[in-house]
Amino acid sequence: MPKNIESKWKIWYRQLRPHTLTASFIPVFIGAALANFYTTLNWLLLIAMLVASMLIQAATNLFNEYYDFKRGLDTSDSVGIGGGIVRDGISPKTVLNVGLAFFLLAILLGVYISATTSWWIAVIGSVSMAAGYFYTGGPYPIAYTPLGEVIAGFFMGFVIILISFYIQTGFITANSMLISIPISILIGAILMANNIRDLEGDKEKGRKTLAILLGHKRAVQFLGGMFAFSFAWILTMIFIGQASFWLLIVLVSIPKAINAVKLFHGEREPSKMMPAMIATAQTNTVFGFALTVGLIVSYLLQF
Repeated sequence: MPKNIESKWKIWYRQLRPHTLTASFIPVFIGAALANFYTTLNWLLLIAMLVASMLIQAATNLFNEYYDFKRGLDTSDSVGIGGGIVRDGISPKTVLNVGLAFFLLAILLGVYISATTSWWIAVIGSVSMAAGYFYTGGPYPIAYTPLGEVIAGFFMGFVIILISFYIQTGFITANSMLISIPISILIGAILMANNIRDLEGDKEKGRKTLAILLGHKRAVQFLGGMFAFSFAWILTMIFIGQASFWLLIVLVSIPKAINAVKLFHGEREPSKMMPAMIATAQTNTVFGFALTVGLIVSYLLQF
């Protein structure tokens, strides 16, 4: 591949913020793993759901890039952004149009999923896509409020897991809802980590994120609480007999969570907090994959 083409691919790959994409495909895997207890998986539906979810997440990241630039939040010195507009010279309109194109592809996949299962999926999917757009788009962006973590966790965790489960089974169970809670919390934690890193800059720009309202120290403590709650939730489900003991495998992600909190303590420079943010995303990744593996093993062994 010619170097100029290779560099363009790298630039666009960076715009998608790949370290965040686990937040889109892990919930799909978990929903499918739960559905496996009730039915034989439809792999075409699973793949369609997986790709659509990742396209929506990638589009949301591009909208974030576009609108943060338009509002003057991003500069060439900004940390943790794709940087395609401010550093690589990509036209803002191009970034926006690619995001819209991803949305269009996700809609086409959504039509297939809805036609195969239920058109209620189209309604729920449309609301989820609107939440992705208005996270940074529109006159009152969700990302500029204390509700960012709640909205992101709800739609990318709870909703995606239940859609992934429903399109395979045709119904929803209490257990599928309960299992989605810790993943929703950990997806919200990724946003919390991002907002802790950007706290000072966001404050200067007039944002009112939860991290800003809490302050750095309490925000880091809150992040630790989100981790602790997620582990405690799974342990409680196992203790009361609502989940297999094989789900204890999620505890392998505890070191990542501890490391994330430790890396945030005492740091104020955004660049020095990047490792903490990465560790937070990795916590979600390891926890999510471990939860999926635990569900698969418990299905195979029927424990």
